[in-house]
Amino acid sequence: MGRILIIDDYEPFRDGLGLYLQQKGHQSVATGSGRAGLERMKDQSFDLVITDYRMEEMDGLAVVEAVKREAPETDVMMMTAHGEDTHFSIGVEAMKRGAIDFIEKSFSHDQLWLKIEKALNDQAVRRDRERLGEENRYLREEIESRFGKIVGESPPMLAVLAQVSKVASSESSVLIYGESGTGKELVARAIHYQSKRFEGSFVKVNCGALPDGLVESELFGHERGAFTNAVRRHKGKFELAEGGTIFLDEIGDVPLDTQVRLLRVLQEKQFNRVGGEQTLDADVRVVAATNRPLKQMVEEGTFRRDLFYRLEVIPLSLPPLCERGKDIELLAKHFIRKKCGEMNIPLKRLTSEALTGLGRYPWPGNVRELENVIERTIVLADGDEIGYHDLPLTFDEEMADAEVPNAEAIDDGELLLNERLDAVERDLIARAMEEAHHVKTKAAALLGIKTSALYYKLDKYGLD
Repeated sequence: MGRILIIDDYEPFRDGLGLYLQQKGHQSVATGSGRAGLERMKDQSFDLVITDYRMEEMDGLAVVEAVKREAPETDVMMMTAHGEDTHFSIGVEAMKRGAIDFIEKSFSHDQLWLKIEKALNDQAVRRDRERLGEENRYLREEIESRFGKIVGESPPMLAVLAQVSKVASSESSVLIYGESGTGKELVARAIHYQSKRFEGSFVKVNCGALPDGLVESELFGHERGAFTNAVRRHKGKFELAEGGTIFLDEIGDVPLDTQVRLLRVLQEKQFNRVGGEQTLDADVRVVAATNRPLKQMVEEGTFRRDLFYRLEVIPLSLPPLCERGKDIELLAKHFIRKKCGEMNIPLKRLTSEALTGLGRYPWPGNVRELENVIERTIVLADGDEIGYHDLPLTFDEEMADAEVPNAEAIDDGELLLNERLDAVERDLIARAMEEAHHVKTKAAALLGIKTSALYYKLDKYGLD
């Protein structure tokens, strides 16, 4: 049903057309002049305006121009008098100004009806596309603001992103391999939101965090009375993910008995709630992830072979951060922009020495560790510049030659500069704490640093 405004200065015609449109199920309003019609549009929105060309004060061309200026989303159709010599050129001019069509007043009801229906249908399609486009943009912004975005230009990550684009268009199960903190959930979300299921839910399940006795209930739901404390029906994650994607993180932690039920979902696309007899369909795409060696677990008998092959239809392997080269700098700068924006503070800058240090650190916690390091540094560092010694990085003995970028060992070749500086800093902090009688705010004032920075350094040196 459309909302249609009729503008015509001949009362019998406009009233008759209005009645006809109402009989066809549309809402119609009729006015006798262009100015009256535009005034009506200030109080009410319309899908379509049908206006006559020849009217006093304001002709149809002026109406078209005014409508498209004031309400661009409203379509306009113009009518010209039957037999008017210039009706074609007038119609062309109307369309140049934004009208979607023009028609001679000698039209039959069927001709007019077809044009109106086409106009409203075309408008509905256009608005659906615009809505989907807006939703897509909103979803992308929502994902990036809540979960971050995939940042990477290194060859390993470009290869992963290329695979994600290919994988997203299919319905096949995906198994993502990667160390903890490499971004497996981000990749799973990217697959979902680039797929045909993007309008459906993305439901994450941390299988490693589920208590053994509640795994099946969480995944498949349960009926009232299925077990003690089951006081009402509970929908499981597969039911909540209907029409969308379920992300089974840490899939290697799922107990063997539950693996049997997972296999059924993947094979038959069906499941039952715990304690229930009703068979439910599972229109769900499964994306799983693990940091454990599933193939080895299969050989050891701790993971079902048939389930493994059902899950690993398409395998994706995420590289550890230490193998991503220049991505470390890109990610560090990305997190600085993100965190400074969240904290509403001026943007901080990494010195070249700090960037080199970040590049030489092994990052056992991968991207998650890098984000935490950047956030901690932003909170504790003084000024707008982040130097190497502002970074809370601890190198092991094997990394000794990389502790201080471009620094040479001092005299004996054993003790590096940063170790000596740390020793001096520790001593100064200990002395300040003694002089301040262990009142941290006073000690921080004596040292000329923020109290928050002192808390961190006390923890770093084990002085608190």
